[in-house]
Amino acid sequence: MTRSLLLLPLAFLPFGPAGGQPPTATPATPAGFQQVQLNGHTFTLPVGFTIELAAGADVVPRPIAAAFDERGRLYVTDSSGSNEKVQDQLAKKPHRVLRLTDSDGDGKYESSTVFVPNVMLPQGAMWLTGSLYVAAPPHILKFTDTNDDGRADKEEVWFDGKTLTGCANDLHGPCLGPDGWVYWCKGAFAKQEYTLRVGDEKRPFVTRASHVFRARPDGTDIQPVMTGGMDNPVDLVFTPTGDRVFSCTFLQHPRDGKRDGLIHAVPGALYGKPHDVLDGHVRTHPELMPPMTHLGPAAPCGLHRYESDQFGPAYANNLFCCQFNLRKVSRHILVPAGSTYTTTDSDFLASDNHDFHPTDVIEDADGSLLVIDTGGWYKLCCPTSQLVKPDVTGAIYRVRKSGAHQVDDPRGLKIDWAKRDAAALGQLLHDPRPAVAGRVVVEAERRGREVGVAAAALTTDGTRAGRLRAAWLAAREGRSGAQRFIAGLADSPDEDVRLIALHMIGTDHVEGGYGQGVAAERLADPSPRVRRVAAECLTFHGRHSAEAERVFAALAVETNDRPLDHALTLLLIEGVERDHVAKGLVHPSPRVRRAVLTALDQRPDGKLDPAAVLRELDGTDAALVETAWWIAGRHPEWGDRLAGHFRERLGSIEKLTPPEQDSLVNRAVPFLKGEPVRRVLGDALAKAAAPAVQRPLLRGMARAGLKTFPPEWREGVQLALFSADTEVVRDAAAVLRAAPPTAEVDALLTEEVWRYRLRNKVPTPPEIDMVIRAATPLGARLTADQALAAIDQLHRDRFGPARAAAADLLSRAPLPTESLVLLAGALKTMPPAEVGRVLPAFDRSTDAKVGLAFVAALSEPAVRPVIRAEQVKPTLDKYPPPVRAAADRLYALLAEARGDEVARLEALLKELPEGDVRRGQAVFNGAKGQCAACHKIGYVGGLVGPDLTRVGGTRTPRDLLEAIVFPSASFVRSYEPVRVTTTDGRVLNGLLAADTADEVAVAVAADRTERVPRADVEAVAPGTVSVMPAGLDQQLTRQELADLVAFLRACR
Repeated sequence: MTRSLLLLPLAFLPFGPAGGQPPTATPATPAGFQQVQLNGHTFTLPVGFTIELAAGADVVPRPIAAAFDERGRLYVTDSSGSNEKVQDQLAKKPHRVLRLTDSDGDGKYESSTVFVPNVMLPQGAMWLTGSLYVAAPPHILKFTDTNDDGRADKEEVWFDGKTLTGCANDLHGPCLGPDGWVYWCKGAFAKQEYTLRVGDEKRPFVTRASHVFRARPDGTDIQPVMTGGMDNPVDLVFTPTGDRVFSCTFLQHPRDGKRDGLIHAVPGALYGKPHDVLDGHVRTHPELMPPMTHLGPAAPCGLHRYESDQFGPAYANNLFCCQFNLRKVSRHILVPAGSTYTTTDSDFLASDNHDFHPTDVIEDADGSLLVIDTGGWYKLCCPTSQLVKPDVTGAIYRVRKSGAHQVDDPRGLKIDWAKRDAAALGQLLHDPRPAVAGRVVVEAERRGREVGVAAAALTTDGTRAGRLRAAWLAAREGRSGAQRFIAGLADSPDEDVRLIALHMIGTDHVEGGYGQGVAAERLADPSPRVRRVAAECLTFHGRHSAEAERVFAALAVETNDRPLDHALTLLLIEGVERDHVAKGLVHPSPRVRRAVLTALDQRPDGKLDPAAVLRELDGTDAALVETAWWIAGRHPEWGDRLAGHFRERLGSIEKLTPPEQDSLVNRAVPFLKGEPVRRVLGDALAKAAAPAVQRPLLRGMARAGLKTFPPEWREGVQLALFSADTEVVRDAAAVLRAAPPTAEVDALLTEEVWRYRLRNKVPTPPEIDMVIRAATPLGARLTADQALAAIDQLHRDRFGPARAAAADLLSRAPLPTESLVLLAGALKTMPPAEVGRVLPAFDRSTDAKVGLAFVAALSEPAVRPVIRAEQVKPTLDKYPPPVRAAADRLYALLAEARGDEVARLEALLKELPEGDVRRGQAVFNGAKGQCAACHKIGYVGGLVGPDLTRVGGTRTPRDLLEAIVFPSASFVRSYEPVRVTTTDGRVLNGLLAADTADEVAVAVAADRTERVPRADVEAVAPGTVSVMPAGLDQQLTRQELADLVAFLRACR
């Protein structure tokens, strides 16, 4: 039996940073490391280790994941190099599984045979009891060689996920846990449906979230272990005591150089990133559970816990993680911290070759590590260079410790297993050879109870690793009904043995509720890890599994950390009777009251009294107050009870600090759909005189999610539009954009605002004039002269904010034919960003004169690089035949240009002079490049585009230039564009900012998000055009481009 190797995180980074100073480069060879030249790579690894080629491309061209069988034969999933659409790959099954041969035992594989000739894109491999299990979305397939001829002749579907998304990240795995269950990972965001068992109940489970699932080896009794909003959980390992750690991508929205990482999967907890797929899942805290380890834009995949003693004691139980993007394997030392872990992190193996992409790392029986490099073929959903490289093959490398002792018979092939009695087998649990000790588990499963009985006697003597292996076997025997084993193990003086016993109680029922009683006693254990696992175990058993007072006592411990509090709160939700939980509402400990409020709010039968929440809103315990507000915010129907609270506090809002003002208003936002709190906020705005008070109130109103502008806000918003402070006017306009006024209110607002500003000679620069006009339907009805003035502001030499406001206004305003013709003519003098923003203006005409002028403008050499055919074709298809005929010629020009993109890129690379990092930073942050409007570096920049703090560590100069010049060539995971069509014919292209039951929100520009009520959405489809404008090579000089690339390369 070996664990699986999972791969292809399907979440790779694009280009670019934003803001702060670029960090200095790291030294070529860090202290304590060495460099080794091998197979076209310069590898950096610790002194005292060696690296050799275990299998070259002649044996396995594009290896992905691998697993050993009990005889030491290596099975490797091997890519064909195909990047076809996943549905085509599902039909063709172009990949394969190879079995590699090391005929002389020197650790180098000389040949391979085809074990499975045709398989869908493989995402992991596991050997278990005579069969190879391969994740090939949407299935986990079981392959068996029944006649031992080296070729699988039996194929079974062990699991059917029934979903296959465009990146095929629906499924990774499987791997075998020490509890005997099989685990695998589900990626986001396809909907899957299951029936789950919680205690004696069966519940439907419908989810679009990411998960770690488990099931029995026969595929029954599927259970979710982890739930998250991340894109892609990939590989999973287990600590010696049964805790689960997995690698994943996009555990948070990219920011400050953070994105991917390692997570300690605490059962029932919700992990990042924040996403609406988590709606409906039980929550135990206002915030998502944090990760264990941040890795940045690493695209982590294969993960392994090291078991052998060959690397020395310092490496015992270390984790090794493949980082696809960063071209390295990292080392992580697990450090227990409270009820969870932290890690000490370092690099272990890195290559200087940009086509080195490690996808898996596994341990051979002799203690050496095999590192699998898949090569340069993969690009599916990977926004690196679109230059496909199936010819850049991979390899398998072996890392050894210099001077390590020779391991005789590392897999125990010389042992006569059949002649070993149960006691003798049990003694082998202490064998230093991990593969031999693992074989005992196989024999125990085959022989049954006798080996488990022998193992129980070994949990107090011998090596630590042997004691823990014995505990796992003995606990399995307890699972089968021998309750004295469970009692003895759960009461062991060895904390790790107690943990193992509780993990096993938490995977199966134990007769007569005996296991629950044992676990309940452990809620008072001195170890926080034991208390956490005891709570997890009891939660598994469902209702009636725990006494409320025991749980309250455990919750009241001041030193509890987040994972422990979570496990205990979840136990109140799932394992304690409702009435008993409610008694905790008056408990003297605020920690207990916090958990009880959460549990009653989350339980279907909770019947939470609003008064119990409201009385905690002004308490002195910060965590309890935060939780009470979070719960209240989930109940907008409580707004009438809170109106007085907000009126009192908003009455003195000017005395608060800016963060306190924002916090107060943010707490009011969930209740703004109701009239009482909405009126309170409107009254406060009407009385506010200072911009510092007006702005937080306006920002809160803009986030209310109202379909129409409420009359309670008219006075306050109108006063804000009167303001001479341009930022106040912008915020007021944002309120009107978010909640459009009725025609009557619009007329009053529009007329009175302009009358006031003229009468009082309030300075109204062109930018603010257009911001106000664009905010309301009547204001956007432009005369020919007003349209001409707005078009004049679009020139690339105009002030940036005025230009953006003009584009926004013209994209919304119904324009006469003459104005549209003028707008078409102005396209060639606009910056790329504004070209994309004004295109919707041409949707509102079908006049042939306008259409021909539009096509002629799009055909200009200065405009063609900025657009793509799919951007303009839906608009041009509405025009008469002469326009469509002209458009066909335009499409041919655009297709020709796309075909020449690679050649253009190579030519541009040769033309670029040497870049300067400091000048590049100025380009990035300047008005001409406008990169910082969307992208963030460190703490500076926008959030619409990916975080670029560490992009230089993952992208070559060619990759960066391609992303700047051809941004629609590929898209970063979680930043794919969408095309939303509304029932009234509007089309919105941009990034999906929210997709909830109530609305769809689309970020159509750096400073503009459109919200569409769900009822008004006709269709949501994948987009093909990046929000980032193309054509920056036309906007920037060659020197500026070179400087920008140099700056991005320096951001690591």
